[in-house]
Amino acid sequence: MADNLTAPSTSSEGKAPADVPFPKTIRSYVRRTGRVTTGQAKAFEDIGPQFLLPYTNAPLDAQAAFGREGKLILEIGFGMGEATAHIARVRPEDNFLCCEVHEPGVGALLKRIGEQDIHNIRILQHDAVEVIDNMLPEGSLDGVHIFFPDPWHKKKHNKRRLIQGPLVAKLASRLKAGGYFHCATDWEPYAVQMLEVLGAEPQLANTAPAYAAKPDYRPLTKFENRGLRLGHGVWDLVFTKR
Repeated sequence: MADNLTAPSTSSEGKAPADVPFPKTIRSYVRRTGRVTTGQAKAFEDIGPQFLLPYTNAPLDAQAAFGREGKLILEIGFGMGEATAHIARVRPEDNFLCCEVHEPGVGALLKRIGEQDIHNIRILQHDAVEVIDNMLPEGSLDGVHIFFPDPWHKKKHNKRRLIQGPLVAKLASRLKAGGYFHCATDWEPYAVQMLEVLGAEPQLANTAPAYAAKPDYRPLTKFENRGLRLGHGVWDLVFTKR
């Protein structure tokens, strides 16, 4: 899913120099290599012009981008797009703006869009932080999805995790009153950090005493089902904008 995401980075390779303990430039991703399949390449060619949005340094006109009005949900890092396509199908009245830089993942979601006749997804193949800063004004979103971001297991790499106070505050400011912020992870230490960070954001309120029940719209992926069979936990967090 969002396993190509991280937080601070300063180099063009998406990695911090070894002598910089706290990188100053934040990016929402690390570029990973991967091969685009023939089917994905065809999807880029056939329907990419309709579903890929160009990054611009100007506020997004969501109604023009989607060709209709609707609640606008931002997803950061959709991996290969399995859950994204499912959610878009079960929530056809909502519009999903999806940020992902991994080209095979973008191609895979485009392929799903074509095969499943989905019309309420638009993709920005660009750094989500710059999209938030320059294309999404305050109060423009009805929801945010961040599912299974890279947990950066080693303690020395924890600072690279996507869910950090500054980004959460920025995203919360983009939510409308009553909008929601939904995260999920299968790494318990990261779930604990997510709960602490989201709980510390004064713009947000938890919808549960701690972790939330999985909302019906989020599917169990093959990867997640395999983990559950092995006894691994999955934690959902759902907060709302005050």
